[in-house]
Amino acid sequence: MLPIIYHPIYSNFPLPEGHRYPLQKYQLLKTHIDNEKWPVQTFEPEPLNSDTLKSIHDHDYVNALISGELPLVKMRRIGFPWSPNLIHRSLTSLGGTTLTVDKAIKHGVAIHLTGGYHHAHHDFGSGFCLFNDLILAAEHALSYPQIEKVMIVDCDVHQGDGTATLAKHRADIVTLSVHCEKNFPSRKPESDIDLPMPIGTDSHSYLREFLPCLTLALAQHEPDMVIYDAGVDIHVDDELGYFSVCQSGIAQRDQAVFSACYDHQIPVAAVIGGGYRTEQEALVPLHAELVLSALRTYYPHSGI
Repeated sequence: MLPIIYHPIYSNFPLPEGHRYPLQKYQLLKTHIDNEKWPVQTFEPEPLNSDTLKSIHDHDYVNALISGELPLVKMRRIGFPWSPNLIHRSLTSLGGTTLTVDKAIKHGVAIHLTGGYHHAHHDFGSGFCLFNDLILAAEHALSYPQIEKVMIVDCDVHQGDGTATLAKHRADIVTLSVHCEKNFPSRKPESDIDLPMPIGTDSHSYLREFLPCLTLALAQHEPDMVIYDAGVDIHVDDELGYFSVCQSGIAQRDQAVFSACYDHQIPVAAVIGGGYRTEQEALVPLHAELVLSALRTYYPHSGI
């Protein structure tokens, strides 16, 4: 059965009325998976110990954010009002991405029904990201003796700027970001591999550029593990995306990542990443493509 990592707290922290963060999509996605009776096994994570964050984040930043003492201007940059539930939810989701790594190493693949907090830098958060779960998960993967190099394949429509800066001087973490060239963040520090695409990029153009880039990156860097940020904010109807990729294009992208990792016997830990719609139910079939692609690749006899 496909390992799925989820906790009910992902959709449970207070936000102001009308806030654009799609808080309920995680619960909606989990309910959809359960209703479809797909062959998955759900694992519930524990919160990550806050001291673990200090391996990549500034100690004062971690302490101030967790205690609620971070200045309001810095909380505004993150985009959330501070609350104890926000911190507990964040630490739990960080624990979820590291647990996804554990399950992927054991089973070849695992999916986290949140994650992808790639705008969190060493000493500040940004763009709905408090702490960088992708880098923390990569570090966790590197604690395994058989893992010497991790590649982060970030297909969220927004460039993974925090991931790029945190991995800048590391040879054991390779960063690949495929994103809209004129979208958040305005300043885009260099990843190891950046693939910027213009506003309005459609499915054909996206796949024509991304697929050979992925093939070349895997061949050149030969990672022992892939962490895949499968953001669906590349979709044509996404309210923060600016791309014109259809649902089929998202499915083909996800299938390509899983197939490449499967063929090279590289364990892959996937997070669902971004996706922004006022009608959050519309995000469910897009994120569900990640689960379907994993089942078709790794569990071909599941009947999916």
